[in-house]
Amino acid sequence: MPDAAEPNPGPASMGTWLTVPAMRANLRAQARLVVQLVRWVAMGAVVGVLAGVSSAAFLEALRWATDTRLANGWLVWLLPAGGLAVGLVYHYLGGRSGGGNSLIIEEIHDPVAWVPRRLAPLVFGGTIVTHILGGSAGREGTAIQMSGSLTDAMSRLVRLNREDRRLMLIAAISGGFGAVFGVPIAGCVFGLEVQAIGRVRYEALAPALAASLVGDLVVRGLGVDHALQPHLDVELTAALAAKVAVAGLAFGLASLAFVALTHAVKHTSARYLRWPPLRPLVGGLAVLGLMGLAGTRDYLGLSLPLAAGATAGGAGIVAAAFAWKIVFTAVTVGTGFPGGEVTPLFVIGATLGVTMGRLLDVPIPLMAAIGFVAVFAGATNTPLACTIMGVELFGGDGVALFAIGCVVAYIFSSHRGIYTTQR
Repeated sequence: MPDAAEPNPGPASMGTWLTVPAMRANLRAQARLVVQLVRWVAMGAVVGVLAGVSSAAFLEALRWATDTRLANGWLVWLLPAGGLAVGLVYHYLGGRSGGGNSLIIEEIHDPVAWVPRRLAPLVFGGTIVTHILGGSAGREGTAIQMSGSLTDAMSRLVRLNREDRRLMLIAAISGGFGAVFGVPIAGCVFGLEVQAIGRVRYEALAPALAASLVGDLVVRGLGVDHALQPHLDVELTAALAAKVAVAGLAFGLASLAFVALTHAVKHTSARYLRWPPLRPLVGGLAVLGLMGLAGTRDYLGLSLPLAAGATAGGAGIVAAAFAWKIVFTAVTVGTGFPGGEVTPLFVIGATLGVTMGRLLDVPIPLMAAIGFVAVFAGATNTPLACTIMGVELFGGDGVALFAIGCVVAYIFSSHRGIYTTQR
C-alpha cells in the first residue's frame, strides 16, 4: 500500500505571519523601531553640536595658548603658580569635577548623580592655563569632559531616564573624541569601547555615530583644521607583520609604563601633599626641574612637532624622546593639572616608533604611525578604535599592520589603563 502523502508545511506555517493581524503587528513594530532610531539619531546629533562647538572653541584657544607660550618663553616659569591657581579653583569650586574622564565613565556604569555643569568651564580654563604655561598634557580629556558636562545638562533638562542617560554619555564621549581629533568613525567606536574592557556597547551605536559625525562636521564647518598626517603606501609581507608584532610588544610595555608612573605620581602626591592645591604647584616645580635635566623644551605642552617629525622620517628624534615624554606627562597629569593623556600618548608612540623602526629596519614613518595609535590602544584598552583611527589618519593601506600593533600592545599592557573607572 503506498505511503500517504506528507502534508506540505510551507503554506500552513507561513500563514501565521502572513495574516493581516500579524502583518499589522510587524509593521507597528518596525514603525516603533524607526521612531526610536530617528529619536536616537536626533539626540546624538544634538550631542554632536554641543561637542563640536565646544571642541572648536577649545582647539582655537589651545592654538592661541601654544603660540603665546612659544612666543613668550618666560611664561613657563609661572607653571608652579598656575598649578596652585588651578588647584585652588578645583578644590574650592570644582566639587566632583576633579574626577575628569573617569567621572564620565563612572556615571555610565552607575548613574547616581549628574555630571557637574561647572565641569565644562573649569576644564576648559584649567587646560588653557596648563598649556600656556608649558604643562605636558593633552586635549581629549578636555573635549570629552566638556561634551559630557553639556550633554548631561541636556539630559537633565529633558528628564531622561537612567538608561537613556547612559547612552547619551557614551555619545558624548564619541562626540568629543571625534570632534577634537577629526576622526568620526574612530570617535564612535571609542565611545562604545572605552567604558568597559572587552565589551562594546552596540546599543549606543546610533547616537554615538551621529554625535561623532556631527561633532566633526561642526568643527570643520567652523573653519578649525586638524593637522594632516602622511598617507602611507604599505605592502604587507609576513616579515613586516612579524616585525610590527615585536614592536607592538614595546608599545604595550610603554603604555604600561606610562599608566604605572602616572598612577604612582597621583598616589604619592596624594599621600604626602594632603592639601590638594599644593599638588599641581609641586608638579609645576618638578616639570621645570625636568626641563632643566632634559636640556630642551620639546617635551612641554602637546609636543606635536615631535610627532610630526617622527611620522616625517624621524630626523633629530633622540632614542630617549618617548621616555622623557612619559615622565613629563606623568608628572603633569599625575599632580592634578587638567587636560588629557591621549595626545602625549600619540607623541610617546610616534617617537618610540622611530627607535623601533631603526632597530627593526622598518620604514620609520610607518613604524611611527603604528606607534602613534598602538601606545594609545594599550593605555586605554581600545584596540578597535585605535586601529580605525590609524586608517582615518594615515590611510587604509596599513590597516592590517595597525591592527597587529594595536592588538599586541593591548595584550601586553596587561589591561591596565589610564581611566580608573573602566571595567
